[in-house]
Amino acid sequence: MRTYLILFCLLVSGLYAQREYLHEGWEFQQEGTSSWYPAGVPGTVHQDLMRQGIIEDPYWENNEHLCQWVEKENWIYRCTISLEEGQKPSLHFEGLDTYAEVFVDDSLYGFCQNMHRHYSFDLSQFEAGEHELKIRFRSPYQHHQKRVEAYPYKLPSGSEAGDLKVSPFSRKAAYHFGWDWAPRIVTSGIYRQVYLVPRNTPQIISVETKTDVKEDRALVSHTVQLNDTFPDLTIAFREKTFSMKDKVEGETFLIDGMQIRYMLSNIEWWWPNGLGEPHLYYDTVFLKRGEEVLHSYPIQYGIRTVELVNEADSIGTSFYFKINGKPIFAKGANYVPQDMLLPRVSDRQYRELLTQAAEANMNMIRVWGGGVYEKEIFYDLCDSLGLMVWQDFMFAGTVYPADLPEFVQEVKSEVSEVTSRLNHHPSIVLWCGNNEVEVAWNNWGWQKQFGYTSEDSIRLWEANKALFSDVIPKAIQENFTGEIPYTRSSPLSNWGTAENFNHSSMHYWGVWHGRDNFEAFGENVGRFMVEYGFQSFPGWSSLKSCMADSSLHLNSQVMQNRQKSYIGNTEILRQVERYYPSPSSFEDFVYKSQLTQAKALEMAIKAHRSREGHCTGSLIWQLNDCWPGPSWSLIDYYGREKEAYYSVKKAFAP
Repeated sequence: MRTYLILFCLLVSGLYAQREYLHEGWEFQQEGTSSWYPAGVPGTVHQDLMRQGIIEDPYWENNEHLCQWVEKENWIYRCTISLEEGQKPSLHFEGLDTYAEVFVDDSLYGFCQNMHRHYSFDLSQFEAGEHELKIRFRSPYQHHQKRVEAYPYKLPSGSEAGDLKVSPFSRKAAYHFGWDWAPRIVTSGIYRQVYLVPRNTPQIISVETKTDVKEDRALVSHTVQLNDTFPDLTIAFREKTFSMKDKVEGETFLIDGMQIRYMLSNIEWWWPNGLGEPHLYYDTVFLKRGEEVLHSYPIQYGIRTVELVNEADSIGTSFYFKINGKPIFAKGANYVPQDMLLPRVSDRQYRELLTQAAEANMNMIRVWGGGVYEKEIFYDLCDSLGLMVWQDFMFAGTVYPADLPEFVQEVKSEVSEVTSRLNHHPSIVLWCGNNEVEVAWNNWGWQKQFGYTSEDSIRLWEANKALFSDVIPKAIQENFTGEIPYTRSSPLSNWGTAENFNHSSMHYWGVWHGRDNFEAFGENVGRFMVEYGFQSFPGWSSLKSCMADSSLHLNSQVMQNRQKSYIGNTEILRQVERYYPSPSSFEDFVYKSQLTQAKALEMAIKAHRSREGHCTGSLIWQLNDCWPGPSWSLIDYYGREKEAYYSVKKAFAP
């Protein structure tokens, strides 16, 4: 399987040969100043400022506080593009962060307002020659200031600090505004690929694959999208060639010239890690004129069935997955973005991290709802490694201005695009509406904290309930995502009472936020444990990579700032001293924090697995880090495995 994946990646590397990537020749400036500097694309303004020595590395010591001014400024990026005669290109952005005005030759050509979407613009009206492409990035703070001040309610805003909280209004990664394991670094920039696609050169833009399983057979359909209309072309698939105008009946046939269908018998199933081979099928679609091959497009897909069983039973309410008709015990962890500055994450880092997860006997990764929808390589790797993906939509830790029609429309577009892009991955087994919005509204006292009247509460919650129970599932259905189930929120049950552990999904934070001892893991086992954990520090070498020796003690200003949890160091020390002699030094404390975390997770997983049947899933918070600091992670920012990684690997073993 790994060999096939490598071959597929080689095919993909040649797939976009007819794209003209616009990654060179960029420069940037702070709006209102006269100086221009070289820029890296894909990249972020923070990376560019670091390269110029204008700001220092925000991960070093307390430098994060010295670059807070960046988020309150507007930034301009520009480059020169050359258009050929008759090229008629379209301009594509795979990720703009976040409020971006697109100018061509100083004329405003478009506006982008969602970090989670792709954007494209038709440039066919422009004559051959050189043109200036300019992107003006508005400060999220400035962009939303008047809107936030005019909105009739204050919103909880996750972990965002400060008086003006803009994150609920912004379709931008929530963790950028800070979290209890992340600093506040609010980025801007062209953070994913940008390229031109010429419309005068025929090529395949995408092939959307869907499978419909009937017992031991699967109807597979590939819908082909070209960059323009070309009536003289044919599509070749395997050994059969079809005219764009033909309808061919039989085992393999084409509908309206754009869809290939065929029936697969004797299916080789895609199975989760440890339960069988995560089999993938590899094919190629060819675009031809006569006998000449103009373009090829590799296809990778897997065949599996997935069902979420979330219904009343003799215990309370079940919550478990069936893959290919077989009930699965989910073993895994929650995934957060691997950096605050996303373009720094390499393909190698994706491979290494997800391989570490698979080698720790995990079979599920939850993509947490306060980050981003990941790049294609993430899901391709999960496909090949047999890692089921619980995919949150990007909503976390607040209520949203869902009574604003323009906000709802933007969400519809985002969900439609994301599901269309990702639904062919066999690894994706769940779409989840949000992280902790529903449980927080019902249990965290927001109504009193923010002074909502009963009328305010009804209006806010009815709008949010409609967003996650109606708007999003309808947008998913419009893209026909096959059997991928949907749940409106995680968790569906709260850890406040014993009875709640008999119902649905659970985020259990009695250990940590409730300050319970580790024995409580054995007493509080839910039906599906989506989040639980205990903090530790990264290893000594990792700490030395981000701070001076003078800061390497628990009470240093730098170390205090590095801990983002309100009870962090106190709770770690309390539990360390329950199991081990008092630390003799800070280095000893760091090591014992990892031993203590390892003990906590081992006790939790053993409790969950010993009650299999009642409990059907165990997902640790969290797999990885976005910066170097104390957190709940098994693997630190630098990719180094903590002691807990090995205890989890053993506890998750067959």
